[in-house]
Amino acid sequence: MSTEKTTTQNTATENRQPKGELTFDDKVIQKVVGYAIENVTGLLGVDGGFVANIKNKIVNTDNPTDGIGVEVGKEQVAVDLDIIMEYGHNAHDIYKQLTEVITKQVRETTSLTLVELNVEVVDIQTQKEFDASQTSLQDRVTAAGSTIKEKTSDGVDAVKKATSQAVNDDDNRVK
Repeated sequence: MSTEKTTTQNTATENRQPKGELTFDDKVIQKVVGYAIENVTGLLGVDGGFVANIKNKIVNTDNPTDGIGVEVGKEQVAVDLDIIMEYGHNAHDIYKQLTEVITKQVRETTSLTLVELNVEVVDIQTQKEFDASQTSLQDRVTAAGSTIKEKTSDGVDAVKKATSQAVNDDDNRVK
């Protein structure tokens, strides 16, 4: 009889859910939003403010959280974005796409509900202007280094060729 009671108690214990809760750090939600908005038509980028922009001008960074503010609750999320939109696109259409993709991705990834999305258009640029503004100091130094490497290699090859010709010329003169 004591064996039956033990089995019943174990079954009751197995059916109970453990205590605790699941929470998300703000950075996790920022990343989810950042990845979700990567392919929104007419959205060139999210503006991370002065410090982030300076950092991005010096070193290449793929930080998807720059310019994304979030407030995370137990069941809901609020998101603030400062965006750079592409000239020739409609801001309301971009906002609608942002709302759809953020709502979907936050729900699928975290089961949280997007309850508020605030978007401020802080700049409007052509694709060409935006691309030019994304060149960092690191990119420029790397490009300069590659140019120097190519020129040095060309110079070494020219010296080798001249030396080889001089040796061949000497062989022909001395017989």
